[in-house]
Amino acid sequence: MTETQSSQDVSTKLERIAKLAKGKPGIRLLTLAHHMDVGWLREAYRRTRKDGALGVDGQGAAQYAAQLEANLQLLLDRAKSGSYRAPPVRRVHIPKGNGVETRPIGVPTFEDKVLQRAVAMAIGEVYEQEFYDFSYGFRPGRSAHQAVEAVQRAAWRMKGGWLVEVDIKKFFDSVDHVHLRNILGQRIGDGVLLRLIGKWLNAGVVEGLMLSYPDEGTPQGGVISPLLANIYLHTVLDEWFARDIQPALARRAEMVRYADDFVVLFESKQDAERFLAVLPKRFGKYGLTLHPDKTRMVSFQRPDRVVDDDKAGPGTFDFLGFTHHWAVSRKGNWVVKQQTAKDRFRRALHRLRTWCRWNRHHPVEEQHRALTRKLKGHYAYYGISSNFRRISSFMYRVRRVWHAALSRRSQRKMSWRTMETLLERFPLPAPRIVHRYGT
Repeated sequence: MTETQSSQDVSTKLERIAKLAKGKPGIRLLTLAHHMDVGWLREAYRRTRKDGALGVDGQGAAQYAAQLEANLQLLLDRAKSGSYRAPPVRRVHIPKGNGVETRPIGVPTFEDKVLQRAVAMAIGEVYEQEFYDFSYGFRPGRSAHQAVEAVQRAAWRMKGGWLVEVDIKKFFDSVDHVHLRNILGQRIGDGVLLRLIGKWLNAGVVEGLMLSYPDEGTPQGGVISPLLANIYLHTVLDEWFARDIQPALARRAEMVRYADDFVVLFESKQDAERFLAVLPKRFGKYGLTLHPDKTRMVSFQRPDRVVDDDKAGPGTFDFLGFTHHWAVSRKGNWVVKQQTAKDRFRRALHRLRTWCRWNRHHPVEEQHRALTRKLKGHYAYYGISSNFRRISSFMYRVRRVWHAALSRRSQRKMSWRTMETLLERFPLPAPRIVHRYGT
């Protein structure tokens, strides 16, 4: 069977799972793992990144692919017989935007990533039939930019209002295993899949020379982690908001969620206050805690609708790396615009500065290629309609940072005129708008 035929066969099976899940809402599905065969694992292997960091076994994609069919068959046999043992996850820490805290990231083995992908394909298709439209994170065909645009459109439709900005404290490390198993058990009854998920939840974490077994959190780093997080918050937050909160409100409210980041916009200040009062209790029931300094209510009324006794006025808020604010469009209408959040701008520039400092002695051609990739990546995310000035400022700063780094290659400082001549030979990509909406 060719790779194309194998992918088509898996697509057909995914359609069957989707049809089954849609036709049996609220019913435990008992027979999902029987769809998993070698072709299914082959497709999971195809969808798995091949350039990721190595896990505790030190095996990369190239080594695994050397005997791919035999490895996939053995993996399938172990997964279905129950003899598969989830290897420990290698944990590394990356700095957060504040430069003080770090975010733990797990690195599973390559084989574990393939099996996680295979299980996520089956379970994800079930929950795709249940997830709400206001959920955007780590779902096929959905992106952070769609979530940003959804917030913009909600504010425009409601002509502003009161926004609740929420930050869940260490969410991925706080997911309660008992609650997660109970939530999964309401919809998934397949023993093979549940057993594998249980093994990943109980897999140890290797940090340095220490091996530990956390009783909370999802296995970060693997593809199963964001799916489990989405399923958890679908029950804890999304269903609760849609079924219990919205019908009880005096006026309209809209929520937009991307993974564990979400905001809720209310027409009524009283509704926003009541929601903010009950939210900690709801989350506490499932072992989650709100960050006290980052969870707040913001007046996000349209400037021409702010009443005189409202001293707060139209505020701003950050969501998915953008600061959202009211502004007047070219046609003279009030619109919500976004610009790169200050902390994200500083973080990206700091990374570029550090990279230039450590690589300044490399050939200029090599530096230019790397900086071009980094700038294009920055534009690909932050290049939205109302953010041209900020990405232009970023490119200008990067030019200065590169000049400062090259000036330290020798005792003779490079003049800016020399730098301009160099930039004519090795021009950096100009800022450009990639995502157009809301103008």
